[in-house]
Parts: sequence; structure tokens; C-alpha cells
Amino acid sequence: MNSNLSSSRAGLSTRQTLIVTTASMGFVVSQLDVTIVNVALASIGRDLHASVAGLQWTVDAYALAFAALMLSAGVLGDRFGARRLFVAGLVLFALASAACGFAMDATQLVAARALQGIGAAAMLPNSLVLLNQSCGHDDGLRARAVGLWTAAGAVSIAAGPIVGGLLIAAFGWRSIFWVNVPLCVAGIVATYLWIVDKKPEKKARGIDLPRQALATIALTAFVGAMIELRPLGLMHPLVIGGIVAALLAASGFVLIERRASAPILPPALFRNRTFNSAIVFGICVNLTYYGMVFVLSLYLQRVLGHTPLEAGLAFLPLTGGFLLSNLASGVVVARFGSRLPMIVGALVDAAGFAALLFVNASTPVVALLLPFLLIPTGMGLGVPAMTTAVLGTVDPERAGTASAVLNTARQAAGAIGVAAFGALASHAAGGDSAQIVTGVKASAGVSVALLLFAAVMARRVVESKRAKGDNARKPVSVECSKGTQH
Repeated sequence: MNSNLSSSRAGLSTRQTLIVTTASMGFVVSQLDVTIVNVALASIGRDLHASVAGLQWTVDAYALAFAALMLSAGVLGDRFGARRLFVAGLVLFALASAACGFAMDATQLVAARALQGIGAAAMLPNSLVLLNQSCGHDDGLRARAVGLWTAAGAVSIAAGPIVGGLLIAAFGWRSIFWVNVPLCVAGIVATYLWIVDKKPEKKARGIDLPRQALATIALTAFVGAMIELRPLGLMHPLVIGGIVAALLAASGFVLIERRASAPILPPALFRNRTFNSAIVFGICVNLTYYGMVFVLSLYLQRVLGHTPLEAGLAFLPLTGGFLLSNLASGVVVARFGSRLPMIVGALVDAAGFAALLFVNASTPVVALLLPFLLIPTGMGLGVPAMTTAVLGTVDPERAGTASAVLNTARQAAGAIGVAAFGALASHAAGGDSAQIVTGVKASAGVSVALLLFAAVMARRVVESKRAKGDNARKPVSVECSKGTQH
């Protein structure tokens, strides 16, 4: 274990730093498009004569495809190689971004946004696999690499509204999509220059289309129903149909998985308490954050009367605060393991939401600074630790599947959070300030409860680095795997 710790203290080598930078390119462009589009919606609506529903799906099509297909992309990465899937994701994202820039109506734009989501799904889990491979599965180095990776994503999220505003002012809304093309090209070139193509040890099996289709339908139908729940209502046929379709597809998927000789989701993953705890932790963190950001955007503009630009600037601590905490997390995890920063992060995050229980219709923006700093500080400390814990539970050949399960759960939880917390402020569209304030408080209360539960789940994380001997550095073996690669 001493050699493991000494290598961690030495930091990343130059080559490892280049690989982390390259892998982060995929995360940067995928996260940039989460926030940059929001500032362009008004311009898109005027130019393409898009309805409110069309603008909603301009945002939602990306998130839905991202969440629904990430698991499949992780499995494909395990079977055919992480670098191959990562490059394919960059290529598709670049082409889809160009298609967004040339879209002539809302339908074309929504379709192109869905393709962007597919490209992002291919990039995200496989970029984590590339990080894991570059660090030789060293716990400390992996923690530092994941911290830098998440910090890059945090910067892109924070910069999105500002970069988008500047690009729109100078070149129009189409430029926010065209800017992705050179970024993706740079990522592709860097991947071939600095990342070695490591082929999986196991012979690639054919894709099981029925299971992949059922998994995609289940998640797509459920998330779609949650997205439409607020505007259409619970009893609308589309919402009921989506929920029923999701239940049927999920039931079919489970039945096939239980009988399969090579399941998409290895059962051993879910028999590991560290893996399960980290998944629940990620669900709680994403659901509360994305749900609350939605409600707070209504609060800032409809209750406090701020313009969209002023609201975006007010949100800067809530998004930009991730940078320092993400960087600090890598150092903390390398020294103390994953469990402690996950617990502390959840508690700090909960404290930030607790402060929002006291807002009202006359709360000054400066009073929001404390919760807007506590929330990303706690989340930024806990999420890299959570990711490191997940990667430490599986053999390298299953790292893509494990990271895809984690990020699929988080993306879906974010979409559900927007729908659920939006329902708590159901009269927001009518401009009822008292109802929006009530929605903020109710959402904050739910968030505190969920994050306290996340802290309890984090206590279940087992620190492999504290064990003795070489086995301390070996991840838990997963069904259908051949052991650890070094």
C-alpha cells in the first residue's frame, strides 16, 4: 500500500495530465450544452417561430437522450473499447451540433438536440474509463484525475450562460452550437495523439437489441412522463401512457435480465453495498440540485423581479462554486478515502438547502450568497468522491458499465427533480409569488431530508485502501469478469 500512496502523492505525470485533459473535453462540451442553451431560448423562439412546448423539448430532448442511452454506451465501451466509443461520441456530437446550427425549424432542432444527447451519452462514461486506465487503477491518482475531470465540467457549466450571452450578442444563437465543432475536433485529435487504444480482454459479444430497447424505452417513457407531468397534469393520457409503458418495459427488461447468461447489468454490481450506496447518493444529489435550480429560477425572476441576465449572474456562485470544491475533493479523497468527503459533502449541501427555508418575497440577493455557496461546495466535495468509490468497486473491464449506471441514474434523477419540484410550485406559471416562495421552501425541505439520507448511505461506503495487503487495491470482482488488469 505504501507504493500506492507514494504514487498518489507524486501527482499525475505529464502523459496522465494530457489524458485527463483530453477526457475532460468530452465532459466539457456535454456539460456546456446543459446551460448554454437556456440563454438562447428567446432568440430561438423568435427566429424559428417555436412554441413554448417546442422550446421545452429543445432543452429536454438532449437530457432525455443523454440519460436513456448512457448505459448502452457504457456497455458498448466495455465490449468494443472505451477510446473507440469516446471518439464516436465526439464525432456524433460535432455533427449534431452543426445540424443544430443549420436547423430551419423547431422539429429539426429538437431532433438534432437528441443526437447531441446520444453523442454525450457515448462520451461521458467512457471518458471515466480512460481516466481509470491512465491512472493504473491507483486509488489516489484516480481521485485526483476525477477531481480535475469534474472541475472541468464545473467550469463549463458556470461559463455556459456567460459564453452563450456573448456569442449570441456577437454572432446570433446558432453560434452556441457551432462553437462545439472545433472543440470536438480538438478532442478527437488529442485522443489519437495521447490515448492508447486498449482493447478489451474479452471477445466482444453481439448487442442484445431486445434488452437494449426495453431499457431505453423504460427510461425514455418514464423521464418523458415526468417532463410532461407539470404542463399536462397527472391524469393526461400521455402521462399515464408513459408511466404504463415504462413499467411494462422495465418489467420485461428485468425478466429477460434474470434469465440471461450475460446480463447487461451484472448482478454482482448490485450486491456490493458501496456501489449501491454511491448510486443512491448520486440520485439524491442530482435530484435536489437540478430540481432546486428550476424553482429558484422562477423565484429570482417572478418573485424578486430580476431579468434573465441578472438571474444568471445571481446563479454564478451556485454553478461556479463547484470549481474549487471539485479540485479540493481529489486531494481529500486521496488522503482520507471516499466515505468522509461524501458524508461531509452531503451535510454541507443540506445546510445550504436549509438556509433556503427562510427566504421570502423580500429576501435580498446578497442573503442568497451563503446557500448558493454551500450547495456547490458540498456537492462538489461529494460527487468526485462518489465517482471514485464507484470505479473502485469493479474490475477495469466493467468500469464503463458501472460509470454508465451511475451517470444514467444521476441524469434521470435530475430530470425527475425538475418535474417534482416544479409541481411543488405548480402555480408558478400564473405568477403567484406566495406559491413560488412556498415551492422554494417545500423543495428545500425535501432536499434537506434527501441529503441527510444520502449522508447515511455514504456511511456504508467501504474503503478498500484501508485494507491490508495487495487485495486492498483490487476492486470487487464482478460476474463475467476475468479479474483485475494492471
